[in-house]
Amino acid sequence: MLKLGEKGVILQRDNQTYAVAPHIPCGVVTPQLLRKLADVAEKYGAKALKITGATRIAIIGLKEEDIDAVWIDLGMSAGAAVGLCVRSIRACPGTTYCKLGKQDALGVGLALDEKYHGSTLPNKLKMSVSGCFLNCTESWVRDIGLTGYDEGWMLTVGGNVGSQPRIGKELAKGLNEGQAYEMIEKILQYYKTNAKKGERLGAMIDRVGLDALKVALS
Repeated sequence: MLKLGEKGVILQRDNQTYAVAPHIPCGVVTPQLLRKLADVAEKYGAKALKITGATRIAIIGLKEEDIDAVWIDLGMSAGAAVGLCVRSIRACPGTTYCKLGKQDALGVGLALDEKYHGSTLPNKLKMSVSGCFLNCTESWVRDIGLTGYDEGWMLTVGGNVGSQPRIGKELAKGLNEGQAYEMIEKILQYYKTNAKKGERLGAMIDRVGLDALKVALS
């Protein structure tokens, strides 16, 4: 049986076929990429194409013997769908396309994805960037969330939507992009140093205290 992490595959319910979820930073695609995904899915008899919650497009129902050829034909890297790492960053259109956007969510999301996607951590970590208070990418329920306002970014930490869902806690607001990047880097370094293996960011914050994290970031 395939080693999931090495091949970038997800075993399906039938325990016989696999899905691949190529990395699509912040869900931005071109017509050419959509055609390539469709052509590969058709060539290898995929059962379905599924837009995932992390804004990837999974090709579902592939045979084990076809996996290597699928990745060669796609010419894309695997999305970090499993493992103890930074998963794909979610971002709304922000000021790039949306008339309601207050901050450049897409630009910031792409920058964070390029720097951190797949980075190893004590547990999985999800980030989300919303360009306005409507919070379309659900930044409040991500390990690290950014929400844009007229005066800058608000940063929240410790949220998640797992088996024990929780709302993130406000850590800072009125940040410019540079300050947001700097604070996220410090959070991740603190998390790497202080979290127990398998401990989510929110659980670590509960254990050490939000004030301790704020002191470490100052």
